Amino acid sequence: QVQLVESGGGLVQPGGSLRLSCAASGFTFSDYVMNWVRQAPGKGLEWVSSFDVNGATWYATSVKGRFTISRDRAKNTLYLQMNRLNAEDPARYFCVRPVAAGWYSAFDAWGQGTLVTVSP
Repeated sequence: QVQLVESGGGLVQPGGSLRLSCAASGFTFSDYVMNWVRQAPGKGLEWVSSFDVNGATWYATSVKGRFTISRDRAKNTLYLQMNRLNAEDPARYFCVRPVAAGWYSAFDAWGQGTLVTVSP
């Protein structure tokens, strides 16, 4: 079955960096637009970044220039390199997959998330 497993979260000081990973299995990873979304405590879901099947990438305005999404096809793994973390970034970060190949929304597969905390 489809499985997404995130890792790499933790506690970091403001201005620090973290690299999140999402190991995917149970589907043809390269056929799907893969995404990171996040949810801060007490807030709704926020889309963060997407990696398209053709290699194009997109970012939310709040993270553009600081975060970099990438994908390793051989390892079926999605990454999110997060630099210059600030007080707006603490959240649980989820790797998500749309319901169908080629779709950009309607996420139906979610990992358990990985928690990112930013604190002095």
